[in-house]
Amino acid sequence: MGIVLETSARNAACDAIVDLIDAGAGAGTLELKSADSSVAGTNEVATITFSATAFGAASSGAASAATMTSDTNAAGGTVSRFTIFDSDGNSVFRGTVTTTGGGGDIEMSSVSVGAGDTVSLTSLTATMPTGSF
Repeated sequence: MGIVLETSARNAACDAIVDLIDAGAGAGTLELKSADSSVAGTNEVATITFSATAFGAASSGAASAATMTSDTNAAGGTVSRFTIFDSDGNSVFRGTVTTTGGGGDIEMSSVSVGAGDTVSLTSLTATMPTGSF
């Protein structure tokens, strides 16, 4: 049997990770990217800005993002990855992006973004699994 994290541990782990987004003087960002990169501004297709407190407190091992500000003038390209940064440009975590039903860490209605398009995310949830090691 593998290690099972109790809900209190899952909540603590989830909160600790998403709270890293709040480091720095301003709001963190989520960059939608055309290729994997942990460097802010590299391979950027669009940038979504978090609220000053990016996520609410975790419950049942999951935390939901507060309101996010859309990118109203995207650089454009085909999205395949994302990276989340604190306001100082430090990478917190990154993952995959696919179209809805594609199984990515983030699923979008379309991964094709035109230059100048508005890009928004309606929801984002970070979840700590019950068994993580």
